[in-house]
Amino acid sequence: MQEVSIFVDVQNIYYTTKQAYNKYFNYRQFWQQATHNRQVVHALAYAIDSADDKRKSFKSMLEHIGFTVKLKPYIQRKDGSSKGDWDVGITLDVVEYTPISDVIVIATGDGDFDLLVSKMIRDYNVSVEIYGVQQLTAQSLRDVASKFIPIDQELLML
Repeated sequence: MQEVSIFVDVQNIYYTTKQAYNKYFNYRQFWQQATHNRQVVHALAYAIDSADDKRKSFKSMLEHIGFTVKLKPYIQRKDGSSKGDWDVGITLDVVEYTPISDVIVIATGDGDFDLLVSKMIRDYNVSVEIYGVQQLTAQSLRDVASKFIPIDQELLML
């Protein structure tokens, strides 16, 4: 049985599924698909922290499915810009769990991960599957992935 580690860029998936389909990502269906006939080594979902009840409920739902949820505070700068991405954190965790995994699954459309994906495939001989919204996933990321799985109606909430 293959051993899989799963990493979800929650902000990226939220915004791309909303933009492309005006729907929410179905994390339960994703879990079933990504883990089918596989042993989960680790599953992490990276999100922005918020005190509101919807966020707390969402975090609980992800944990119930099987994810460990990592939260980072949303930073609003004085100049009006903001920051709240997890790219470095995701990268560090992928590097940590790749040596003990046969398959790495990353849910994101962010092209910044193309170098990471290339390195993991080349240096660790693992399969890296990318789940992302077809039209909003960087071509460079789709090109380097072992497999690209488009997020479509099957992976969206009704």
